[in-house]
Amino acid sequence: MVQCTIHTILHSTHKIIWEAFEFMESHIENPRERAVLIGLAAKSLPERERSDEASLAELSELVETAGGQAVATVLQNRQSPEPRSFIGEGKVQEVKQLLEVNECALAVFDNELSPSQHRVLSEELGVKVLDRSGLILDIFAQRAHTREGQLQVELAQYEYLLPRLTGMWSHLVSQTGTGAPIGTRGPGETQLESDRRHIRRRISKLRDELEEVRRIRATQRQKRERNAVPVVCLVGYTNAGKSTLLNRLTGAEISAQDRLFDTLDTTTRKLCLEGARDVLVSDTVGFIRKLPHHLISAFRATLEELTFADVLLHVIDVSNPDWTEQAQVVDELVTSLKLATTPCLRVFNKCDRYFGELPRESGSVCISAKTGEGLGELAEKLAELLESGKKRLTLLIPYAQTAVLETLRREGALVSSDYTDAGIKARVVIGERLWGLVRSFMADDGDE
Repeated sequence: MVQCTIHTILHSTHKIIWEAFEFMESHIENPRERAVLIGLAAKSLPERERSDEASLAELSELVETAGGQAVATVLQNRQSPEPRSFIGEGKVQEVKQLLEVNECALAVFDNELSPSQHRVLSEELGVKVLDRSGLILDIFAQRAHTREGQLQVELAQYEYLLPRLTGMWSHLVSQTGTGAPIGTRGPGETQLESDRRHIRRRISKLRDELEEVRRIRATQRQKRERNAVPVVCLVGYTNAGKSTLLNRLTGAEISAQDRLFDTLDTTTRKLCLEGARDVLVSDTVGFIRKLPHHLISAFRATLEELTFADVLLHVIDVSNPDWTEQAQVVDELVTSLKLATTPCLRVFNKCDRYFGELPRESGSVCISAKTGEGLGELAEKLAELLESGKKRLTLLIPYAQTAVLETLRREGALVSSDYTDAGIKARVVIGERLWGLVRSFMADDGDE
């Protein structure tokens, strides 16, 4: 008995040591890139583009999401960006020392760098340099799984890369005069222009392919409109819990992990609201402050779905101390997409992780997508928004005119039907468009 116990302990100990060895080996083979984060809080920059502790903390999360590790942070205060090096020569030397001391091979800037600033900083720091836009593009490239998502990310990457080609080919750019170094005359500029032409051709091809995606989406929308299927779109800051909410509402079972931009590709599922029609719920790409304009442009085909939504559910992570600023970022992007007039329900999510008085705004609901708390109230308010301007009626349809019943069923307006001696008693929810079809079939207890 004792020998058996000792053998079990030794076996367990051996297993733990072996698992630890495998863990260490995997991390030695695939070490995480160490990075120094740099932000500029220049007063001349628009407030939304300035760096602060909150935006640098978010940048650190983005680095983690990309597979790196932020080991040091620098926040520079000055009146305006330095045209050549962005943060000034003195601060560049300070960052260079930090990189060397911490053995980092990556410098990530919280602000967007111009192509020339990117080139100068790469040369003077002697490491790989990324700005916030480049980092987000890298994450999107990892997360795009559908063909559409990959097309959109590739287009955004090429549009980001094109103006930066000159710096990448600076060692080959042709020079003139007898004093020009050997090997720099002639072919350099030809190679640069060749690459530019190649990228422009690729951008044109990607845009054509995405236009085909838009055409297919338009066909799908026309089918939904013919069937009168309402569309509800989830919008919100990245990691607000949109995918978890979609899973809870529809049983979608899509990936929903606690990290930035965990879900990139749009997912649409059917939701049946009690006592009402079926609706389609779409999860869209998460927003973030300083979202690269290349991405907004490239994801036009996806974001265009929002313009056809009957209702927007703005999901807000109320447990985040910066939720008001995050909600404002989403509101501004929604307005820029000309969706300010679309009915919107603010959904304060993660209330199970919030300690304090929950916000009680008009046209809002507090929920926990993780535990299911408040989902009943959310469904009720969503149904109210979708039925706004519509009527609940009871109809008595003669058996000789069952085609009317089929139309109501096809249009998604039929709630229930009972077959009686006098005819088919149908409960419906209709808008003005169907009023002319049903007005002659009103039952005595018609308008509910």
